[in-house]
Amino acid sequence: MTPPRRATLADVARLAGLSKTAVSLILNDRPGSRLSDEAAERARAAAAQLGYKPNPAAQSLRSGKTRTIGFISDQVTITRFASAMVRGTLRAAKEYDHTVLIAETGDDVSQLAAAFDEMIDRRVDGVIVGLMAARMVDVPSAPHGVPVVIVNGRTPDDLPSVLPDEYAAGRAMASVLMDAGHTRIGFIADIPQIAGDPRRSVTIARRLAGIREALAERGATSFEAVGENWTTALGFAETTRLLADHPEITAFIAGTDGVAFGVYQALSDLGLHVPRDISVVSFDDEELASLVRPGLTTARLPYEQMARHGVEMLLGDRELAHELLPMPVIARDSVRTLIAEPTGR
Repeated sequence: MTPPRRATLADVARLAGLSKTAVSLILNDRPGSRLSDEAAERARAAAAQLGYKPNPAAQSLRSGKTRTIGFISDQVTITRFASAMVRGTLRAAKEYDHTVLIAETGDDVSQLAAAFDEMIDRRVDGVIVGLMAARMVDVPSAPHGVPVVIVNGRTPDDLPSVLPDEYAAGRAMASVLMDAGHTRIGFIADIPQIAGDPRRSVTIARRLAGIREALAERGATSFEAVGENWTTALGFAETTRLLADHPEITAFIAGTDGVAFGVYQALSDLGLHVPRDISVVSFDDEELASLVRPGLTTARLPYEQMARHGVEMLLGDRELAHELLPMPVIARDSVRTLIAEPTGR
């Protein structure tokens, strides 16, 4: 079956009784025409009746804009945890009547450069580089007039970026425990080689600084664990070790939700309950944080909001700059308020 023919500008002009030039001026809202309101109404009514839609390619030739943006990610599109960044990009672009071209590169630097060049070859109106882990990456230079925003990352040449406010989140999560009366707190987080290497993280050092400063300001006693990788295994091993050495601990701050899941497992094996015996808070808000029991109180990485912010930098009125977005505290059931300071377990 032959699909119905798409209505053309000539069809609209014929139905409206106007010239193609007049109809084009009206439908594209081009200034300077002397057409009457009645003619404009006829043109728009004819276009609506025929279901006419302007040809994007023709519009692009006239305006020099393609109404597309590029989204290049390392692992965002294949990582359920960070896929909200894609959702935020698509939704925001739609509001600006733009289409999104998506490329996935993995950790291959050459693939990122190739994807970037392909986006530029397709004359996108701007490019977002979205990263799952907030780190520093090298991005090729874009032609003049093509803005680039790094979402959840930075570049050595200081391109505009959107990052989570990890320092404020660190302070907030420490305060959640201290506001609940906890003053002897285990802290499983410190990875010096990551915190000190921007190619691996540009935010972790800020997260740790926020935690440490908040605890110190209020005189809490913290017991830190140093590990090689932020994994469930690290959370399990260090919870077991810290409680053996410091049974007075009443709460844990886990560096990530993955570490927190290990804390939960260790506490269960020790016959302890969250939050009755030990409170736990964390960072990231992975899906499992809402599924474990009790639900994990955590600071959410705002992937969708960061992506939306990036699109607004490209297409809206937001300044091309460096922005920090808050990580909201997602309060669940893993924190117990202490009525009085315990003297031991």
